[in-house]
Amino acid sequence: MTATATRVLVLNSGSSSVKYQLLDMKPDSAGGSAAGTRLAVGLVERIGEETSRLAHTPLATGGDKRETEGPIADHEAALKAVAAELSADGLGLDSPQLAAIGHRVVHGGLKFTAPTVIDDAVLKEIERLVPVAPLHNPANITGIRTAQALRPDLPQVAVFDTAFHTTMPEYAARYAIDVATADAHRIRRYGFHGTSHAYVSRKTAELLGKDPSEVNVIVLHLGNGASASAVAGGRCVDTSMGLTPLEGLVMGTRSGDIDPAVTFHLKRVAGMSEDDVDVLLNKKSGLVGLCGDNDMREIRRRIDEGDERARLAFDIYIHRLKKYIGAYTAVLGRVDAVAFTAGVGENAAPVRAAAVAGLEEMGLAVDADLNAVRSGEPRLISPEYARVAVAVVPTDEELEIAQQTYALVNA
Repeated sequence: MTATATRVLVLNSGSSSVKYQLLDMKPDSAGGSAAGTRLAVGLVERIGEETSRLAHTPLATGGDKRETEGPIADHEAALKAVAAELSADGLGLDSPQLAAIGHRVVHGGLKFTAPTVIDDAVLKEIERLVPVAPLHNPANITGIRTAQALRPDLPQVAVFDTAFHTTMPEYAARYAIDVATADAHRIRRYGFHGTSHAYVSRKTAELLGKDPSEVNVIVLHLGNGASASAVAGGRCVDTSMGLTPLEGLVMGTRSGDIDPAVTFHLKRVAGMSEDDVDVLLNKKSGLVGLCGDNDMREIRRRIDEGDERARLAFDIYIHRLKKYIGAYTAVLGRVDAVAFTAGVGENAAPVRAAAVAGLEEMGLAVDADLNAVRSGEPRLISPEYARVAVAVVPTDEELEIAQQTYALVNA
C-alpha cells in the first residue's frame, strides 16, 4: 500500500446482488480520525437474470445517478461492471489510491472477533461456517474470490456481522440444550447486525458527550430485519438474534421468538416439510404474516384508516420491543440510553413513541415535538428531565466497515 492510498472499497455481496461504496479515509483537516468521505455508491441487483440492473452514483464528481439494465451473468461480471463505472469517474480499481477492499461477511463464528485480512486459511474457515449461514456466507465468499481475482495484490479484509457479539458471556450465548450436541454442531447464539450495533452504540456515547466505556446502551436496529443489543461500556453482553437471524424481535417477514415445538406441530399436524417451515418462519411470518404488509409506512396508513389486522400487527411488534427493552434493562442494571436505528428505527416516529410509552417508571420518555423531527443526524428525542436518554442514531455499516478495514491495513 502506498503512502497516498487512503481509499477503501466496501463490498456487500448478496446471493443476487452487490452493494458497494468507495470511501476516502483521509484524516480530517484537524488531523483527527478518518473522515470517510463517500466518492461513489452503487448497487448491482438481479445478478444472473436477463433484467439485471446497475445503479451507480459518482458523488466525487457530483454527477447524476447512472442506471443500466441488461444481463449480468454472475458476481465476476457484476464486479467488472462496477470497476468499469468507477473507472469512468477516474476512481478505478487500478488506482494507487486504493488501500484495500473491505467485505461484509455475515457469519464469523467464534474464531473471528475482529476485522481480518483474508488469506486462504481465513477463506476456508468462512467456508466451514456455511452450514450455520447457508443464505449469506456463500455469497460473501463469491464476492471475496471475485475481488481477489481482480486485485490479487490488494489487501482484502473481512468484517464480520457476528464479531461485535463475541463479547457476550457464555451464560448469554449458550442455549440450554445438551452441551455435547451443541458443541458438535456449533449451536449457540451468535447475533447479527454487529457492525450496526458497534457503530450506533459508539455514536450514542458521542452524542451524550461520553466515552463508550462509560455508557450502557440498548440499541434497537429496526429494519426489515430487526435486532436488539445490550451494550455495557462498549461491549455487547446480549443480543436478540441467535444461531440465525430468525430469533428475537418481530421483523418484516421473520417471526422472531417462537416456541420451538411449533415446528414439530406443523410437521405432524399440517404435514409441512422442513423447507416449508423454514419458508414460513423466515419469509411468510412477522409483519407480512400478520397483516400482509412488511412496510411500516403502509401499516401505519392502514391503521389510520381503521384496519384492525394492521393494528394488531403493530401492537404485537411493539409488545415484543417493550419486552426486550425491559429484559435488557435488567441485564445491564443501569441504562444510559436507548438508541433507535435502521430504516424503521430512524424514520417511524410512531414506533419510537409506542415502544417507550408506559415505561416512564424506567426513566424513559419521548418528547413529541423532538420525535416528529426528521433528520439524517444523530439526535436526542427525550425530554431533558428523562433519566434515560432516547436517541435516534442513523446507522452507517459501510462507514464502519471502511473504518475497520483502513485501521487494520494501517496498523
